[in-house]
Amino acid sequence: MCLNTGYPCKCLTDGNPCEPCRMTAKDRETEEAHLSNNINAVGQVGNACEPELNISSSGVARERVRNWGWGLSAIICVNILILGCALVSGSAYNYVNIGSSDLQVFLIILLLLTSIWMIYYAIYTARKEDAVTYKDGHAGPLWLRGGLVVFGLLGILMDIFKIASYAGYLHCDSAVKVAFPVVQVVFILVQTYFMCIHSKDCVQLQKNITRCGLMLTLSTNLVLWMTAVTEESLHQTTVPDYSSNVTKLSGRSLFIHKASYGSDKCKCSHTSCSIFKEAYYYLYPFNIEYSLFASAMAYVMWRNVGRVSEEHGHHDIKFRLRDVLLGPVAGFLLVIAGLATFIVYEMEMKKDNSNGKKDTFLMMHFVMNIVIVTLMSVSTVIGYAVYKVDHREHMTEKNPTRSLDVGLLVGASLGQIIISYFTIVAMVATEAKGYLDRLNLAWGILMVMQIGLQNLFIVEGLHREPFHEVHPVTVVANPYVLQPGKELGSLEGKDMDTKASPVLTERSLHSHTTEHRPKLSWKRRVLKEVCAFLLLANVILWIMPAFGARPQFDHSTEAKFYKFNMWAAVVNVGLPFGIFYRMHSVASLFEVFLTS
Repeated sequence: MCLNTGYPCKCLTDGNPCEPCRMTAKDRETEEAHLSNNINAVGQVGNACEPELNISSSGVARERVRNWGWGLSAIICVNILILGCALVSGSAYNYVNIGSSDLQVFLIILLLLTSIWMIYYAIYTARKEDAVTYKDGHAGPLWLRGGLVVFGLLGILMDIFKIASYAGYLHCDSAVKVAFPVVQVVFILVQTYFMCIHSKDCVQLQKNITRCGLMLTLSTNLVLWMTAVTEESLHQTTVPDYSSNVTKLSGRSLFIHKASYGSDKCKCSHTSCSIFKEAYYYLYPFNIEYSLFASAMAYVMWRNVGRVSEEHGHHDIKFRLRDVLLGPVAGFLLVIAGLATFIVYEMEMKKDNSNGKKDTFLMMHFVMNIVIVTLMSVSTVIGYAVYKVDHREHMTEKNPTRSLDVGLLVGASLGQIIISYFTIVAMVATEAKGYLDRLNLAWGILMVMQIGLQNLFIVEGLHREPFHEVHPVTVVANPYVLQPGKELGSLEGKDMDTKASPVLTERSLHSHTTEHRPKLSWKRRVLKEVCAFLLLANVILWIMPAFGARPQFDHSTEAKFYKFNMWAAVVNVGLPFGIFYRMHSVASLFEVFLTS
C-alpha cells in the first residue's frame, strides 16, 4: 500500500517504498510509540493514586467515627442535663408533685453509673499499655488537683453531717435521704482518684466509649451543682410571710423548717439534728466548687480524647514569693478586714434589731465592698499598663485548657454583671434617695468596671509566654595567664605558690554567685504584686456571698422595684455564677502569677 498519495510512485509494483513513504511510516511508528508510552504512564499514575485514595477514604471514615462519638456523647449530656434541670426545678417548689426523694433516686442512679464507668476506665487503661500513649501537660495542673482534693474532703464532711442529721428521721421518712449522701461519699472518693490520676490522659483506644463516659461524668457533676445551688438558694429566697419582711432571715429560717421535710409530724429522734443542719449548711460552698472543678476537668479530658499531644508543661515553673511583698501583705490585710466586717454583718442580720441599726451594718458592708473593688480596679489598671510595655510573645499553640479557662471566666462573670445592671437600673429609676441607695449604686457601677478590667488582665496574662530567667555565665580566671606588669620569674616564684587554690577559687566564685542572685525585673515584680493582691481580694469576694451574705435581700429597694419573685429569680440565676467567677478568677490569677 502506498503511503504517499500526493504523487504517483512505483511502491506498489516493485515493493521498494520511496522516500516520502519511508518518512511517513517512520512518523506513524513514532506517534504510535508515543501514544503507547502515554497510556502506560496514565496506568502507572492510576496505580500510584490508589493508595492515596485508600488513605483518604480511611481518614474520612475515621473522621466520621470521631464525629459520631462526639455527637452521641453530646446528646447524652444534653438529655441528662435537661432531665436533671426539670427534676431539680420541680423539687424546689412545694406545689409541684416532685419530692426531694424522687430527685435523689435519679442522682443515685447517675452517681452509680458514673462511678462504675470510672472504675472500668481505670482498670482498662492500667491493663492496656497503648491505651494512653500521649499526655496533655497543660491539663490537670497540680493546684487544680490539690483544690479538687480539698473541696472533695470538705464535701465528704458535709455528707457525713447529712447522714447524721437524716438518720434521725428514718422512723418517719424515706431511707433514700440517707442513701444519697452515702452514695455521694463513694462517688467523691472514686472521682477524686480518677481525676488526680487520669486528668492528663489523651486516650487512643475505645475513644467513643470514653467520650460518652466523660460526658456522663460532666453532666452528673453539673446536675449535682444545680441541686446544691438550688438548696443553697432556698436558704435565702423563700417568699417571705410578710410583705414588709424581705430580709434573708425569713428565707433561712423557713429553709431550716423545710429541711425537716416540711412536716411537724416527723420529729428527729436525737437532739443533734439542728447542729448537723447548721454545720452542713456552711459546707455547701465547698461542695458546689468541687462539682464545678470536676466538670471542668472532665470537659478537658473529653476534648483530649484521641488527641496527639506531647507532654510538656509550663517550662518547669515554680511557685516563689521572692521579691514580692506589697501585694501579698495588702491582700492579706484586705482579707482580714473583709472577714471582720462580714462576721459582724452576718451576726447583726440574724438578730431582730430595729431597721436603723440594720441599716448601719448594711452601710458598713457596702463601704467595705466599694473599697475592695476600687483597690482591685486601680491595681488591675496598673497591671494591664505593664502588659502594654511588655514584649513577651503571645502563645500560638492550641490548648483546650486555656480555651476553657477563658470561656468559663468570661461566661461566669456575666452572672454578677447581670445583678449589677439590675441594681443600677433600680437605683437610677428610684433616684437613689437614701445613702444606702447611693452606696448600692456606686457598688454596682464599680463592680461592672472591676470585672471588665480584671477579665482583660487575666485573659492577656493567660495568652502570654512565660518569662524565662537568664542565668549569669560564670567566668573562671586562668591563673596561668600573665597579667600586664608582671614578669615570668615573679610568676614562677610567687604566683605558683597560690596555684594550689583552684578549689578555693571555685568555692569563692560559687559563694559569690549565691550571694548576688539576680533580682526580678520591675515588670515581673509589678505583675506578681498585682496578681497576688487580686488573688487575695477575689478570695474575700468569694467568701462573703458563698457563706451567706445577701445584701440583695437585706436592702429592700430592688425587691420593691422589681417585686420579690422577679428579683429573687435574677439573684438566684446570677449569684451562683458570680460566686464561681471569683473562685475561677483565683485559679486563673494563680496561673498568671506563675507565668509572670
